[in-house]
Amino acid sequence: MAVFQPNLFLLLPLVSVLVMAPDLAAGDNAAHLHFYMHDTLSGSTPSAVRVVRVSDSTVLGFGDVVVTDDPLTEGPDLRSAPVGRSQGLYAMVSQGTGDPALLLGVNLVFTEGTRNGSTLAVLGRDAVYLPVRELPVVGGSGVFRLARGYALIKTYSLNTTTGDAVLEWDVFVVQ
Repeated sequence: MAVFQPNLFLLLPLVSVLVMAPDLAAGDNAAHLHFYMHDTLSGSTPSAVRVVRVSDSTVLGFGDVVVTDDPLTEGPDLRSAPVGRSQGLYAMVSQGTGDPALLLGVNLVFTEGTRNGSTLAVLGRDAVYLPVRELPVVGGSGVFRLARGYALIKTYSLNTTTGDAVLEWDVFVVQ
């Protein structure tokens, strides 16, 4: 009589999927937000200002720090419906030119609809040349109180002369 003995190696992929799945407990609220951030360093009314300039180049160099109050919109056009503001700072933290990376610390401040007055805090490393970057959501307020999650950021457009950029954000949070 043959006795069935499961092969543990066949079960490992299933176990790893269950372990890596988001920890959505009963009663958790999940949200997916999609919007565009307009980071404008040029012109007479920039939304981002370099407050520490270590390098002489027009692009950011190691040690440069930028403070932001960038508009968030539903679409990539700045004239599309507003969602809120991205208020915070970023600093160039990599010394090499092959893998530029920023330390990004922003509060996503929502100004429309049921999320009006609520915030999400994002803090992490933004390796700017990667096609998609993942940064942690470390907290929130209002409807996002006790939020945790991650943001996926893609560069939608970049002007290499001025440094102006439009970034596409997909934010996934639970609370």
